[in-house]
Amino acid sequence: MTPSLDTVFAALADPTRRAILQMLLEDDMAVTDVAEPFEMSLAAISKHLGVLTNAGLITQEKRGRVKWCKLDPDALKGASVWMQGFGQFEPVNLDAFEAFLERELSLEQTGETKDNDHDDNQADDV
Repeated sequence: MTPSLDTVFAALADPTRRAILQMLLEDDMAVTDVAEPFEMSLAAISKHLGVLTNAGLITQEKRGRVKWCKLDPDALKGASVWMQGFGQFEPVNLDAFEAFLERELSLEQTGETKDNDHDDNQADDV
């Protein structure tokens, strides 16, 4: 069963979950490795991973004693198709989406505010 768009967008609404997705763009990761850069408990990270899993954005599997997380390659397909229905959005370019996530994460980590004039141009890339 495909998760609802509400579930997908709710999962993407949280900056920690977006950062996790960005990390998983590189490669599969063990849960403990996913948790490493965050200043929160392993239980809190596991809850975030559960939300991402329920939204169909990642899969988790046990390999031996270690639980691994993997980005679902078609994770954003439903959201992309929905946005294309408005006729004003291009298909999701995953490279541009990754760059967008990196910019957002960088802004959140530095506490900077976004300049709306520059964001309009960047939004066209995604």
